Amino acid sequence: MAVLSQLKSITRRSHETLIQDLLGASALFVILLVGLHLPVFF
Repeated sequence: MAVLSQLKSITRRSHETLIQDLLGASALFVILLVGLHLPVFF
């Protein structure tokens, strides 16, 4: 139960940066997928 309350506390404190981190991670994932599929087109 303590871990869950700590996670909630962290999420509450760093809400804006958490969203930015998720956007950055998803952008990196998209870049990775595009990079892996580029050789198919050439």
